[in-house]
Amino acid sequence: MDHYIEILIISTIILFCGYNTSYAQSQREVVTATLILEAGGEYSFGAMEAVHEVILNRARNRKLSPREVCLQPKQFSCWNDADVASQVIKAKRHRRWREAFAITRLPLTSYARGADHYHADYVDPYWNKSMTVVARIGRHIFYKK
Repeated sequence: MDHYIEILIISTIILFCGYNTSYAQSQREVVTATLILEAGGEYSFGAMEAVHEVILNRARNRKLSPREVCLQPKQFSCWNDADVASQVIKAKRHRRWREAFAITRLPLTSYARGADHYHADYVDPYWNKSMTVVARIGRHIFYKK
């Protein structure tokens, strides 16, 4: 009986307060979407794995979950001012979704050599001046503090 009351209360809250679908996305979906949206068009060997490495290194360094790292403001351009649910849906349509999803299950790689930052080679962000370049993969440059 208590279980039914709990469901009724939760359903009522969702009905009247709304349900934020951005929080409904699983950690693995958000990380996979980040790999697709940041490097899915980059076909250089290790490109998506290197972005995954950056996410995991930041998560460890900042004591956050990989999902929290991906969704931190101004960290990954694919999430800037974007709705999480719609970005995940967009990424799931990408032909490399399965490949990216599989990468999230693999052990930490070393393509990015421990990097915790990166950017595309056609931009020059203010933050890269104090960092050391540790890898270049396709159109991405990877840095370590």
